[in-house]
Amino acid sequence: MPAAKQMSAIMALVLTVVLVAAAQSQTLNLRALPMASAHSALHLSLSADASQPEVPEWCSALPRPEFKSLQRILPNEPWFEIYKVAPNTIAIYEPHQSEETIAYLIMGTKQAVLFDTGMGIGNIHGLVTRLTSRPIVVLNSHTHNDHIGGNWQFPYVFGMDTAFTRASTKGETNDAQEEVGPGQICGEAPKGFDPKTYSTKPWHVSIPVHDGFKVNLGGRTLEIIATPGHTPDSICLLDRDNGLLFTGDTYYPGTIWLYRPETDLEAYVASVKKIAALAPDLKLVLGAHNVPVAQPSVLPRLVAAIEAVRAGQGEVKSAGDGKAIHTFDGFSFLLKAAPQAQ
Repeated sequence: MPAAKQMSAIMALVLTVVLVAAAQSQTLNLRALPMASAHSALHLSLSADASQPEVPEWCSALPRPEFKSLQRILPNEPWFEIYKVAPNTIAIYEPHQSEETIAYLIMGTKQAVLFDTGMGIGNIHGLVTRLTSRPIVVLNSHTHNDHIGGNWQFPYVFGMDTAFTRASTKGETNDAQEEVGPGQICGEAPKGFDPKTYSTKPWHVSIPVHDGFKVNLGGRTLEIIATPGHTPDSICLLDRDNGLLFTGDTYYPGTIWLYRPETDLEAYVASVKKIAALAPDLKLVLGAHNVPVAQPSVLPRLVAAIEAVRAGQGEVKSAGDGKAIHTFDGFSFLLKAAPQAQ
């Protein structure tokens, strides 16, 4: 998802450091770490000079090298980075916030789909109307706050018919505030943005949709593949003719979050098996965080990894606050920690 949350064990240590040495800070972002370094996710980044703003650890590795092979569009855009990832397919990346969310503008001859609207920190509506003159329909990969921040700006939002989706339409403040807390912003926020009043604004579902629902863009059709697990309303978008699968938070390169109350791990395993079956007919897999493109071969490997983790294989490291990072074959999952034996 959902936000790059601070872990209580680390927070306790940081508070101790602050009391002793004063004005030192910590930053942490599990999901944004490359898969190869996910095992070292738990560490502190302490500023030796409180008068100097600290560069968050997660953003010190930016820019990610994978973006060098992609065609960048509108390079002077201050908050977003925009890349062409396939014909009439644009990735809208937010590298200045720790979630590093990626939305996609998918265009046909008659209309376009905006798959997710990001954090709501930058003006995504103003951006996409510069990128296309076609009417825009919003679809969300799921309704965690880091993917629906700009929904309120659009008149047409298609939403899954679930209780979780309906609850998300009401907006939210607590998770949003954590997204702009210490260490969560890399560089400057957009002009006029006030972190003190930042929240996910209420929005409206225009048309309820479901598994198998198709959106005709004109010369291009997108099909909703229901992939519950990460959330009850998680979906992927399939462009069969062009061999593209947009996976939201069901898959992205980084630590995949599967620990929240709305997560259903059994459903997640079934969902990744469902999309892995599509791999032979795919050309690209496009996830919602960190890096926009991956090869289809990642999907069957994802199935093997989550099944191995569920069988107790791989490396396990505590992530504090009742969570643990499980790694296997280069994949990383943040799960609820197993109960301690009495």
